[in-house]
Amino acid sequence: MFNSILVLCMGNICRSPIAERLLRRSLPQKKVDSAGVGAMVNEPADASAIHVAELHELSLEGHLGRQFTSSMGRQYDLILVMEKSHLEKVSRISPEARGKTMLLGHWLQQREIPDPYRKSNEAFESVYQLIDQACETWVEKLGR
Repeated sequence: MFNSILVLCMGNICRSPIAERLLRRSLPQKKVDSAGVGAMVNEPADASAIHVAELHELSLEGHLGRQFTSSMGRQYDLILVMEKSHLEKVSRISPEARGKTMLLGHWLQQREIPDPYRKSNEAFESVYQLIDQACETWVEKLGR
């Protein structure tokens, strides 16, 4: 079924690295990676993202931003994005991947997950909670 999952956000330094690591931890038998539709290529995770992840015993160590490409779109069984605008970007970059692309917040009434970049620690914590909730729901749907 879905043996490989790609999580996308904009820069691939805040939201998608957190979701990638949460899904990897809960679904160790699946391939889970992340990228950005406007990635900050080879940049480590944002310091605030690292901080909030560490508060929840999640490591973002070793993460480097990657740009989403059409070949990536073909490599994964499921692509999860943070915002509806990312669906459009995926369609432009990799039209064949659109049918397997969904919102990370799909099971939370199609909830979009806002970008906390350059916002407060409280904003990062709030976004972390949303990502965690969305990932848990996907884990339940996909089966551990």
